[in-house]
Amino acid sequence: MKTEIAVFGGGCFWCTEAIFSALNGVVSVKPGYAGGDGLDSDYESVSTGETGHAEVIKIEFDPSVIPYRDLLDVFFHTHNPTTMNQQGADIGTQYRSIILYTSEEQKEAAEKVISDLENSGEFKDFIVTEIKPLHEFYEAEDYHHNYFAKNIDAAYCQVVISPKLTKLREKYKAKLK
Repeated sequence: MKTEIAVFGGGCFWCTEAIFSALNGVVSVKPGYAGGDGLDSDYESVSTGETGHAEVIKIEFDPSVIPYRDLLDVFFHTHNPTTMNQQGADIGTQYRSIILYTSEEQKEAAEKVISDLENSGEFKDFIVTEIKPLHEFYEAEDYHHNYFAKNIDAAYCQVVISPKLTKLREKYKAKLK
């Protein structure tokens, strides 16, 4: 099996990790930090907004099972790509919508999907998702890994993550593990 890497930020990485972990063809999902200038970043420094990093997930996937374009579709339909530096109550540059591409093909695919979505009128506001190359990925601390699975009864998980997973199951039932 030949795998590829995709890196997305769509708000809190606890949400995006839970969403993408449920998809068939996804081998692993790791929360972390990327997209800024800070070196060897951690949760505390990224939370200040001064590193320029976003909370992101690094997805290892099998493109023969789930193509990159399908990952982009899930990405754009499980967060709000039209709000600048915010997802729900999570506010700050670390929660921005961002795609960090690992190849020119990924960059072109992301640009095409955004163009198609904007032309479709599906979103009433302009898509503000940032697209830039991945330079470095800093893996998040252990307690962030599999956060939803380990804390399913926590208020944040019930109020924020569970509804996103319900939406995922409704819209992408055929793509789930």
